[in-house]
Amino acid sequence: MYIVAIGWAYVILMMAITASSFGKSLVILIFLGALPISLFVYVADRPRRRRNSVSVPDEMSGQSDTADSQSDQN
Repeated sequence: MYIVAIGWAYVILMMAITASSFGKSLVILIFLGALPISLFVYVADRPRRRRNSVSVPDEMSGQSDTADSQSDQN
């Protein structure tokens, strides 16, 4: 996944370097480089984010089993 983003960044960087002015190269870097790469990485990373958000361990939820068992034993 990341090799595609790195390749795209290289191509866009070469396009920006060969642009005729600094303004054009900045526009190329932003609109053809940064925005599409960030969108691609966000969409391509979606399955990992979804997989990590579904399973929340007890340590992360803030609840402990000992507090529940203490009230049951009294």
